[in-house]
Amino acid sequence: MNKLILVIEDNEQNMYLTTFLLEKNGYTVLQARSGAEGLEQVNCCNPALILLDIQLPVMDGYAIARALRAIPALDAVPIVAVTSYAMVGDREKILAAGCNGYIEKPINPDTFVSEIVRYLGGEP
Repeated sequence: MNKLILVIEDNEQNMYLTTFLLEKNGYTVLQARSGAEGLEQVNCCNPALILLDIQLPVMDGYAIARALRAIPALDAVPIVAVTSYAMVGDREKILAAGCNGYIEKPINPDTFVSEIVRYLGGEP
């Protein structure tokens, strides 16, 4: 199973925690700190999953999700928003942009990896 996960996140603390938890559980993490960087990196790697912050500068996560979904090679790759947006209607907006689901921030270190495994459809 491909264990490469692309994380698009501009907050250093969130990037650190996400990367630490994933790498501790055997995943390889490719980091992007902006939407543009994430879109560039996805062309040179074959991620099993993309974790996407919604609140990004310049190009927000909704626009990035739509751009990622326009790439045919990523049709089967789950995109999961990792966001503090958890109000009524946010879930629907996230899904309409092309994400397969979302994980609320702040992430729970005790359950985060099991949520990732669920989106990947298997064991880490």
